[in-house]
Amino acid sequence: MKRLLVIINPKSGTGNQQQIPALLDAVIDKSRFSVTLREVEAEGDAYRFGREAVDGGYYGLVAVGGDGTVNGAASAVVGTDVALAVVPCGSGNGLGRHLNIPMNVKKALEVINADRVEAFDYCTVNDRPFMCTSGMGFDAQVAYDFAQDGKRGFATYLKKSFTVYANYKSEDYVIELDGNRIEERAFVIALCNAAQYGNNSFIAPHASMQDGMIDMTIISPFKFYDAPIVGLSLFFKNIDKNRHVAIYRAKEIKITRKQSGPMHIDGDPVDMPMDLVVKCHAGGIKIFSPGLGENNTPE
Repeated sequence: MKRLLVIINPKSGTGNQQQIPALLDAVIDKSRFSVTLREVEAEGDAYRFGREAVDGGYYGLVAVGGDGTVNGAASAVVGTDVALAVVPCGSGNGLGRHLNIPMNVKKALEVINADRVEAFDYCTVNDRPFMCTSGMGFDAQVAYDFAQDGKRGFATYLKKSFTVYANYKSEDYVIELDGNRIEERAFVIALCNAAQYGNNSFIAPHASMQDGMIDMTIISPFKFYDAPIVGLSLFFKNIDKNRHVAIYRAKEIKITRKQSGPMHIDGDPVDMPMDLVVKCHAGGIKIFSPGLGENNTPE
C-alpha cells in the first residue's frame, strides 16, 4: 500500500474545492493507495505538510491548488524520494499545463492511479525553489498587485496588467550566464524552468524541465503601440520571434540590479536583494506524469 498525503488549498483559483474529498474517495485506487488529507489554512502550510510527507516516509505528495500551493509543496520534496502529484485548481496552473496534466480534477487524479513517476528539473533563486518561472520587472509588479486584490482569476490578472503597464519604468541589469557577462535594460526578465506563466501564456516557448537548463527571456522596453503584439505573442507561443525579445540559456545565471525589490516566484510576489543567483537542479524532483511529454497546450 502506497501512502499519499493530499494538500488541499480551498482558496486557490475560484475556491471550488469542496468536491475534492469525494473525488479522491471515488477515483484513487484504494487497492494500491491510502490517502491522508491536509487543508491549507495559513501561509507556509503547504511546505509544512510537504515536510510531513518527507519525514513520514510517504510515497506521494498531492498538491490540490494553484501554482503557489504547488510551489510550497514541491519546495518541501525537492531532492527526496517523495513524488509530487499536481491537481491544478488555481488561476494559472503553469506547472500542470506544462506537464500536460489535465485541468479536469477527476482526470488529474487518474494520473496518480497510472503511477508514472519521472524526474524533472527545478530551479532556485538565492536558494528559493521554483518549478515554473521566477522573474523581475513588470510581471513581478503585476504579481504583487494581483496578490493584493480580493478577486482571483485571469480577468483580474489582465486588469492588473493594464494598470501596472501605464506607470511602469524599465530597469538596468548586469547579468552573467555561465560566466559570460551582458548588460541589459529590461522591461521583464523571466527566469524559466517551464515554458509558461500559466493560462497558456508562453514566456519561454522552448523551455524544458528535463534539459538541465534555465531559459531566460528578456523583454526590452517597447512603445505602447507594440504592447498588444508583445502580449498576444505570449498566447500564440511565438514571443521568441518578437524583435523586443531575447532568450538565453544557461545552467547558472547571476543578476545584479541597482536596488532590492519585488520578484515573483511561481507567481507569488517576494522581496529579494540586489544580487541574485539562479541555478538549475537537473532531475531534482519526482513528479507524477501523464507521459505525454512537455510544453504542449492541453485541452
